[in-house]
Amino acid sequence: LERIRADHERALREAKETLQKLPEEIRRDIRQDKEKLLQDARGRKEAGVPGLPQRLFRQPVGAVGQEPADPVVRQRRDKIKEMMEHAWNNYKRYAWGLNELKPISKQGHSSNLFGNIQGATIVDALDTLYIMEMKEEFKEAKEWVEKNLDFNVNAEISVFEVNIRFVGGLLSAYYLSGEEIFRKKAVELGEKLLPAFNTPTGIPWALLNIKSGIGRNWPWASGGSSILAEFGTLHLEFVHLSHLSGNPVFAEKVMNIRKVLNRLDKPEGLYPNYLNPSSGQWGQHHVSIGGLGDSFYEYLLKAWLMSDKTDEEGKKMYYDAVQAIETHLIRKSSGGLTYIAEWKGGLLEHKMGHLTCFAGGMFALGADGAPDDKTGHHIELGAEIARTCHESYDRTSMKLGPEAFRFDGGVEAIATRQNEKYYILRPEVIETYMYMWRLTHDPKYRQWGWEAVEVM
Repeated sequence: LERIRADHERALREAKETLQKLPEEIRRDIRQDKEKLLQDARGRKEAGVPGLPQRLFRQPVGAVGQEPADPVVRQRRDKIKEMMEHAWNNYKRYAWGLNELKPISKQGHSSNLFGNIQGATIVDALDTLYIMEMKEEFKEAKEWVEKNLDFNVNAEISVFEVNIRFVGGLLSAYYLSGEEIFRKKAVELGEKLLPAFNTPTGIPWALLNIKSGIGRNWPWASGGSSILAEFGTLHLEFVHLSHLSGNPVFAEKVMNIRKVLNRLDKPEGLYPNYLNPSSGQWGQHHVSIGGLGDSFYEYLLKAWLMSDKTDEEGKKMYYDAVQAIETHLIRKSSGGLTYIAEWKGGLLEHKMGHLTCFAGGMFALGADGAPDDKTGHHIELGAEIARTCHESYDRTSMKLGPEAFRFDGGVEAIATRQNEKYYILRPEVIETYMYMWRLTHDPKYRQWGWEAVEVM
């Protein structure tokens, strides 16, 4: 308790000091910190000492098949693999090498999120192919990456989407298989993304031409702001890029994002979804644990776990954020369903998006680092969110969850607006079931997951 109290007192002092500073002073501090990092890196380079050791994994994790003892579980697992094989084989037949397959028209499609970079489905599926022991398919995918994956294109891409799908996919494939081509391609692409951070604050642009290095933000994003879920969902991959390349610059870029965030006053302890990369000030005060905000919080927790629980900064940012979320956003309906509302300029909108449903698994996963008297509470909170999201599925005619559902006017966990009544294969609800099953071994979570499979 003394240590926790001391941490809170120190954080309060730092917050008060920040509030007394002018914007130019804050920007000067950021510049000085960046210059110090660069000087340290140059010093290490001149001394012949790399900033981080290059780590090559000679003994990859691999996948070793084991048959479940329960015949029902075995049959269901085989069905899931069959679904993956069906999706992969049709992608290969109709859209091989392109980013996506349109299943109705059976045409290939390349979203402008990836510019002219091709093969998003191939790279994104590498780890799944490996884990499911689809060895021939994995071999074909690896050969395509070796021969065809090309980042030398004159095109504007989404930094966020390219990072999570291409960089993340390549890193996962490398750690699973140990194949050097995946490490090389991940580092090469990471270097292409670095110009996105060339802003006055170091908060990256959302969009980047990876040939010219020119960046910009989405025109609809609150006066030219960067988006919390986008610039906050680079940390895991970029830290790994530094470890695998020996170049500290990747980790420095994402650590600077934290420095900027920690210097800012947060309304009610909450993180707004928009931050201007030029002024370093928040845009519109809209807070969501769903779209525009979601994975920022997930990455704080996972950064702490990934560091073997040594990243105290990430840990503190996560648990402080969860406390603010519980205080200001989490509510319980009259029917007893726990949900996470959205916050707009101090007013709550009693709406929960499908994207928000990932938070059930996140809360439960975060129970491990919570204070001893809060561990059970975090697991229980995860279970309550899982139940609410299951209800959003169960209360539809098809038993598939809507894009968003509301809690107002006597309505609970139901989509009331036409533009929210659709399902686009979002994984967040199933993700929460998976975490809850792993952490509690309550069989209902497996059953709920299977219900969703059956209706698809």
